[in-house]
Amino acid sequence: MGVKALIKHLSGDYESIEYTKNNLVMLYDNNEDENYPVHWHNAVEMIMPLQNGFTVCADNKVFELGERDFILIPPGELHSLSAPENGRRLILQCDSSVLSGSSALSSLSPVFSEIFLINSHSDKELGSFVKKTMLDIYDQYFSEGELSRAKIYLKILNLITAIREAQLIGYEEKLSQVYEKSPEYSQKFALVYKYIDQNYMYDISLDKLSSIAGYSKYHFCRIFKHFNSVSYIDYINSKRTKAAEKLLLEPEIPITEVAMRSGFLSLTSFNRIFKNIKHCTPSEFRKMYKDSFII
Repeated sequence: MGVKALIKHLSGDYESIEYTKNNLVMLYDNNEDENYPVHWHNAVEMIMPLQNGFTVCADNKVFELGERDFILIPPGELHSLSAPENGRRLILQCDSSVLSGSSALSSLSPVFSEIFLINSHSDKELGSFVKKTMLDIYDQYFSEGELSRAKIYLKILNLITAIREAQLIGYEEKLSQVYEKSPEYSQKFALVYKYIDQNYMYDISLDKLSSIAGYSKYHFCRIFKHFNSVSYIDYINSKRTKAAEKLLLEPEIPITEVAMRSGFLSLTSFNRIFKNIKHCTPSEFRKMYKDSFII
């Protein structure tokens, strides 16, 4: 069941994804040997080769995937894809709004700040779980069951949760090489994440965040980046940009109001930060998303 046109609509380097079946998930059982140029989209993309490898170029790195390896590419990440002459892979694209529609899911948002790679040989337990989940999604996607769509969303959520757990374990293992009480850091930073989630629309100072964690400003910045692979400023800006994305889907809300309600102090900073993260201006995003959204 190969899909010849994985990228159907490309404007510059922005890909508009045409979702079908009244949902916000697309799954390709892809066996084409076509290469796909540098592009980005609003979807989370997950790729698992089933036969032979697959090459992903992103974040100035080359990821050579083997059979049953897995890679997650965050929304807004510029990337290109290269296929071998013979092969097959599952490519899952899920609109980021599906995974950010509830405050209860906010603890999963760091998953979308970096590329995540799973080697099926070195991480057998997680690799096995991911393989089974992707194949289960495949079965449900091509099923006509009444609950298929709900089951797909639940399995995607379970997959993202497992990845976040793996991230946290990895960060704590790194920290444990330097600090003896890494669980203590996890507990303290949970308060920081909660504060940011509840106050991203307001001005958030480094003094306030470091005091919540109970560390000096220097120590706070260092540990935050260890846990999240991004600075606290980039983390907050990512949170604000996610909030802005939702508001931009409402055409009656002026862009200046979107900026203020999302926590940006000026329209200039909003445009600059949004374009840096999404590779387009807020106005361009609103237009492109409206053009690509199909009910």
